[in-house]
Amino acid sequence: MEPRDYVVLNLRGMIVHCAHQGLLSDEGSSIVGMGIRKLAITMVLVCGVASLGMGAPARGETLTVAAAQSLRAPFQEILRMFEKEYGVPVEVRYGPSQTLRRQIEQGAPIDVFLSESLQEVETLHQKGLTLLGGPRQYAQTSMVVVMSSASAATSVSFGDASLPGAWRVALVDPKASSVGVISVKALKQIDPLAHHHARLVLAPDTDEVVRLVSAGNADLGIVYRADAINSGQVRIIDEAPSGRSIPVKFGQAVVSTCRQDSLQAAEQFVNFMTSPRIQKLLLKYGFDAMPTKATMG
Repeated sequence: MEPRDYVVLNLRGMIVHCAHQGLLSDEGSSIVGMGIRKLAITMVLVCGVASLGMGAPARGETLTVAAAQSLRAPFQEILRMFEKEYGVPVEVRYGPSQTLRRQIEQGAPIDVFLSESLQEVETLHQKGLTLLGGPRQYAQTSMVVVMSSASAATSVSFGDASLPGAWRVALVDPKASSVGVISVKALKQIDPLAHHHARLVLAPDTDEVVRLVSAGNADLGIVYRADAINSGQVRIIDEAPSGRSIPVKFGQAVVSTCRQDSLQAAEQFVNFMTSPRIQKLLLKYGFDAMPTKATMG
């Protein structure tokens, strides 16, 4: 029973008691009338106080989450689990993390930011735009080379992606997304002159890289391992060699644009994302196991 319901029931009992006592005389009736009016005022005031004392956010208040596109597949399970357990509906805005970060900087009504790069969340934190301790890592993956699932071509190694004129290599435009910045970094780490050697085909996001490769408009693509596994249109032909691998850390934070009424649910959501069962679920969708205590505050 809610606190206000308990108060109402008790006050109703008092009114009935007064009425019963007052039925014995006309004077009593007058007293009853005054008593009922006083009790009615008291009931309004007490119920108002009871309402103010209820600290938990109203069930059904929608939580707005800005999320990396790599989370589309696992979120089909994760969001159902969270909504069922906490009774809070979640609305997700997917997009390149740089775009989502800029929206938050401009005051977009977003409660939680789950980026495809820890750096994007750190940038917000440095500007004082995060709450509740700042950035935390919630996932990790790595870069891979992919080829169309329908291609009959022989698999190549990661280093072949930068051979002179040998391949058309699709990757995300570094000016559009953090994925692109990391992709270029991975390619340059293998061959510092890769941007001169390979025929690069730039795309606005990972979905377009996958489309270019699957449609034959690019021979190879460089994407996150998690995106490759969940696409269904490409196959992984090589991963960055040991010692050259660049771990990609995904960061999250409750952001300054979070509404006061959603603050508790937002904190519950970021904790939910780092819980052991969600971390185990992410492995199924191609993410790597995170180092123990991989958080920042």
